[in-house]
Amino acid sequence: MIPFNRAYIAKNQLEYINKALENNHISGDGPFTKECHEMLESQLDVEKVLLTTNCTHALEIASLLLDLKPGDEIITPSFTFVSTVNAFVLRGAVPVFVDIRPDTLNIDEALIEEKITEQTRAIFVVHYAGVGCEMDSILNISEKYNIPIIEDNAHGLYGKYKQKNLGTFGCMATQSFHETKNISCGEGGALIINDPGLIDRAEIIREKGTNRSRFFRGQVDKYTWVDVGSSYLPSEILAAVLCAQLEEYKFIQKRRSYIWKQYFETLSEWAEENSVKLPYIPDYCSQSYHMFYMQFPNLKTRQDFIGYLKDHGVHAVFHYIPLHTSEMGMKYGYTQGELSITESVSDRLVRLPFFVDLSESDQGHIVKTIRGFSL
Repeated sequence: MIPFNRAYIAKNQLEYINKALENNHISGDGPFTKECHEMLESQLDVEKVLLTTNCTHALEIASLLLDLKPGDEIITPSFTFVSTVNAFVLRGAVPVFVDIRPDTLNIDEALIEEKITEQTRAIFVVHYAGVGCEMDSILNISEKYNIPIIEDNAHGLYGKYKQKNLGTFGCMATQSFHETKNISCGEGGALIINDPGLIDRAEIIREKGTNRSRFFRGQVDKYTWVDVGSSYLPSEILAAVLCAQLEEYKFIQKRRSYIWKQYFETLSEWAEENSVKLPYIPDYCSQSYHMFYMQFPNLKTRQDFIGYLKDHGVHAVFHYIPLHTSEMGMKYGYTQGELSITESVSDRLVRLPFFVDLSESDQGHIVKTIRGFSL
């Protein structure tokens, strides 16, 4: 079976793990963590990066920095992973779901403004598949109503919108280094901070509500509990793995770009003949090459296709179940049919196997098998 995903092992990965063990510092914020911070800040040209144990925790820090209170509202797409919403629901805030665009599958910027109320505290955007949301329009809305933007950039590392790195538009952004992401340490994440005024408090929240980071920099003679917070630091072993991956980011991105383009070029004719939609990338967006997906005409065909691939040794998967139609979503008063594009896309989307060391022969088998499927 050709798997949907297989983690890439960077050439220095094991060496760096051993080095972390030899350093006798395997808890958080050691030399490998600092190296990762510096690399990401340089690569993305951002003010501050803080590694976290996962993207979920980065989102939780962002929600704490917003000082959310029960009843506050957050505008967000329903077509996203549950962590995006859980982060602020934990603070008592309420999700206000917006439908997605039918082309990029990102939040529909034209529907955001009508959802704004006096209780709106932030707009969470998700760059689906590493293709940028319409940030010019969303930034205009943000400025008009003085509402901050948070970017869930779990898919979008190294992607760009009009030549500007994704993750650098909002006051904060979050990254994922989960096993399924382009750059991975198994489980990991990062908070990108673009507003310098948030840096000090972010460090405190990440360090269990203490000013421990300032103590280790010699800025205070002792550290103590000064704010709310939790334990969000990844171990040095995870940071060592991530460091080795970040060193190879150009190779990883080049390889994923090649695989994505091979899929697109070899499947375009078949897709057109069978009324299957391939990904749409606006000319002004540089995608991150995070995934390759297809949209089928209906749910039955999608399910038949997944089963057909499985019978031929290929593991393909669907993606998000709309959050507004979930058990929790219904507790907030949502019902089936409210976000028609989100629900339709969820029923019809399939993701193909996509990982750095997907071989030419395996990708050829996948493409040949797909071409043998007729709707």
